[in-house]
Amino acid sequence: MRERQTHRDRLRAQEFEAFVAGAGGRLLHTATLLTAEPAAPAGANARAQRLLCAALARTYAEWDRLRGEDPYDRTRQELAVRFAREAWRHRHPLGGVLGRLAPLERLVLVLRLYEEVGEDQTAALLGLPADRIRAVCDRSIAAMRSAGPRHPAAGSALAPGMTP
Repeated sequence: MRERQTHRDRLRAQEFEAFVAGAGGRLLHTATLLTAEPAAPAGANARAQRLLCAALARTYAEWDRLRGEDPYDRTRQELAVRFAREAWRHRHPLGGVLGRLAPLERLVLVLRLYEEVGEDQTAALLGLPADRIRAVCDRSIAAMRSAGPRHPAAGSALAPGMTP
């Protein structure tokens, strides 16, 4: 019996490690966009790394209960929820274009444009009406467009394809 449990634990750990190896980079980039920290040099995005680590720990704890649910979606949801809960810590202006946005604006923009989460799904995830999500997204895009030319430090916080 003990041997069976050990085998199951090893298999679970291997599955989770494979998931992190495949999705960890994109999830870290999402967390970095949320916290508006520069992505380089290595270790400069400590808050993003802590946020991702906590989200992955929660996903691992619930790994056996996912039952067909996409672990990427589950981890992204946990990232968003944790960031929203801790948003008051991220109010001070940060570098880059995304750093100029309020935490909710950053969260909505990253979910909608970078992660390509639908408007209704974003609304359900954040517990807000869809029209509010639309308004926040529109306001965020307008703020990024009016931010002016990109500075070298600002470019590092943007995802490929996300332009002000």
